[in-house]
Amino acid sequence: MMARVPLIAGNWKMNKTVGEALRLVDEMLPGLQAVQGVEKLLCPPAIAIMPVAAMLEGKGIGLGAQNLHWEKDGAYTGELSTAMVAEFCQYVIVGHSERRALFGDSDLNVHRKVTAALAAGLKPVLCIGETLEQNEAGRAAEVLSAQLRAALEGVQINSAEALVVAYEPVWAIGTGKAASPEPINTLLRNVVRPTLAGLLGQELAEGVRVLYGGSVNAANAGEYFAQPEVDGALVGGASLKAADFLAITQAAA
Repeated sequence: MMARVPLIAGNWKMNKTVGEALRLVDEMLPGLQAVQGVEKLLCPPAIAIMPVAAMLEGKGIGLGAQNLHWEKDGAYTGELSTAMVAEFCQYVIVGHSERRALFGDSDLNVHRKVTAALAAGLKPVLCIGETLEQNEAGRAAEVLSAQLRAALEGVQINSAEALVVAYEPVWAIGTGKAASPEPINTLLRNVVRPTLAGLLGQELAEGVRVLYGGSVNAANAGEYFAQPEVDGALVGGASLKAADFLAITQAAA
């Protein structure tokens, strides 16, 4: 198996004004820079991307957007094009369950966004995950496979580093109900990785990093990172506190 560098990504969602974002970066920057062997990624709100990018320049910490539009330009009020994002960011979150549930991101639109991001040289963090109802009905494997196929079918990916997958069970996001580490590892090993292999080929699939997200915090992060199939975390609420995000990053190291 290829060695996969752990990735810890902070999704700030709709939190922090520009001033608050800069203060948070200033607070966490020294600690994050001191952690070796882990890739760090911050995904602030769109309005804070440009000032945060200036602050992170040359610091060895990645920057990502929380969403984008697949068209290059045009009459799409309120949207960000790939060129706008790629001017400042290396990554973009695509298909987050909140985008799917609240803003109508269909499987087709997620596919379009992944394709557009890759074409622009951005690395999509592709989010997949089942609802509580689907989980309790024993449909997690079916849902995850279907979401991966819908997003990646026919997509050309040249290197494993170009794509990140984030498994976020919808019932665990922001609820405090973190999923048990061992079943997560089994699902990634038996469902996510084989589905990726079918889409991308075995070699590429083994190199793609698969993160866990859903109520990850400083107390439970180490249990997830001890699982061989978990390559890091997409962190929500805990990424809004410098000490918590740093502790999660240290646990990955």
